[in-house]
Amino acid sequence: MADLALALPPRRSQLTEGLRARLGEVVPALHLIAEGVLGADSSIDFVGVEPTGRVVLILIGEAGDDLELIGRAVAQRAWVEPRIRDWVQLAPNLGVRPGAGARAVLLCPSFCNATQAAAAALGSEAVSLVRYHYLQNRGNPEILIEPITREAPHGSAPRRPDNSDAPPFRTGLSHEDLGLTAEEYVEFE
Repeated sequence: MADLALALPPRRSQLTEGLRARLGEVVPALHLIAEGVLGADSSIDFVGVEPTGRVVLILIGEAGDDLELIGRAVAQRAWVEPRIRDWVQLAPNLGVRPGAGARAVLLCPSFCNATQAAAAALGSEAVSLVRYHYLQNRGNPEILIEPITREAPHGSAPRRPDNSDAPPFRTGLSHEDLGLTAEEYVEFE
């Protein structure tokens, strides 16, 4: 392990190239369709399609950019979603499915608590967070990626906003009793 060390971030072009090679680990079976697309007032680093036909927007940020990055993700999703039907008409073989929507994957060296809370509020179907670290491994540059999950442990109910231990519903039923996901549970709040 002595040969592994954190390294200074590379130039943006090197970082983008290194992350491009790792996108399959971030989004399994991703079909990359575009790079550097001008979206809502800024560039979308990568645009891809999942096997389900959902569009994936991948945005790369630098240290300290994470809160701005989540704002850009919301704006880019809002910009892309109404254009998906046009994309399908222009290029029907891309695998994009109208109605499948879009999600954003944000890659950044770190995410503050506010960014993680914003991502959790948007839900994992809208935004995913992935940390990246630039390393030197025996003198060779390498990028380590680390998805961030903020899901409740399996079988546990999400905490109520007031942090009380009262049952989530007046009937005493829990979201497990109803088979609700954490995102569906939030809709009842």
